[in-house]
Amino acid sequence: MLRSKTTESLEAQFIRSIDRRSRQTQVKRRDRLPARQVRSISTSLLKKWWIAFLLWSLALVPASALELRVAVEEDTSEVTVGSSTSARVRNSQGEVLGSLTGMHAFLARTSGNSIALDRWQGRRLWLEPTDGGYVYIGNRWYRGKVLLAPTRYGLTAVNYVDLEAYLYSVLGAEMSPGWHPEALKAQAVAARSYVLYQRHRYGNEVYDVGDNTSWQVYRGMEKEATSTHTAVNATRGQVLSYSGQVIEAVFHASSGGHTEDVENVWDEVKPYLRGVPDFDRESPYYHWTESFSQWELDRRLTGVGSVRQLVPERQSHTGRTISMKVIGDGGTAIVDGDDIRSALNLPSTLFTVTSYGDSFSISGRGFGHGVGMSQWGAKAMAERGNNYRQILSHYYRGTQLSQIRVQ
Repeated sequence: MLRSKTTESLEAQFIRSIDRRSRQTQVKRRDRLPARQVRSISTSLLKKWWIAFLLWSLALVPASALELRVAVEEDTSEVTVGSSTSARVRNSQGEVLGSLTGMHAFLARTSGNSIALDRWQGRRLWLEPTDGGYVYIGNRWYRGKVLLAPTRYGLTAVNYVDLEAYLYSVLGAEMSPGWHPEALKAQAVAARSYVLYQRHRYGNEVYDVGDNTSWQVYRGMEKEATSTHTAVNATRGQVLSYSGQVIEAVFHASSGGHTEDVENVWDEVKPYLRGVPDFDRESPYYHWTESFSQWELDRRLTGVGSVRQLVPERQSHTGRTISMKVIGDGGTAIVDGDDIRSALNLPSTLFTVTSYGDSFSISGRGFGHGVGMSQWGAKAMAERGNNYRQILSHYYRGTQLSQIRVQ
């Protein structure tokens, strides 16, 4: 047994995690990565649950809990785990091997094709807190339980957690808990829809979704707040659907005045992801400017010699750069707009370039891919008196607010 940084340290982290639930944090001003960038995994695998999406307009129906499998630590050689209470250790057959003392940290390691945890070893091991306790994984506290499974490059710690409890954390990580309640409700429905879409499309035999920006940010109990609980509970089980299917409810921080048609970003037409006017003028990224010296631009955009001009080769109707011609003294290249954005670390692809001989100024608007719901726009709509239904119907065209039933 490893008492990582002493028992008192684990207790202190637990107390801090609980305390954070009532605090307000700053909004995460970052991009949403497209789901298509997540590695594709066969969707022919048998799903544990069957979800029927009933197109009932806000007719709340009691539903059994839906348990998500979230990869918290993936392909690592070892991970620290623990529990706030005594926890049962089970093997893959469900047999109880023993129990771990609460508020102690233990190190799980790979051992050949098995997992070693304290004095036990097995192909897969479960750690299940008793008496409503919480589980410790890596350096955070989580609800639910954890499965330790060997994977190709090490071990993966999978948090088994109720969908709604998962959203308590995601909502606090993706939007400021201090924002208007109707904006938080809109975010809760979008996040619930998005994770179920991802689970259906990308889930595999070990986990349904991950916990980073390629999926949705999930940081356990430290990101929960009273306001996130309220928003999730008020929209319990509600998702957005189109033609009877849960939609890919992507979202981003700020569009810069107008959201984008999805096919201009990810080459896949979706009738509900159409560009609409945005209301994000209060976003700190509504207008932005970045400057680059000749040396810095040459270092970041290679293969054409010294860069002389950056000329839009193809733009969307809103002005986003789909592709750009990079002209240098050693050649010319056509570069994807997202690649330009990534190379220069720009907030968005909605920008113009001005050359000043030995330097370049790039002025733009918005933060993120610009598709789906704008979080700053949702905030403004809520503050103007729009409810979450109106916010969602504005950004996700032709969709219905539906209720999930787990069978």
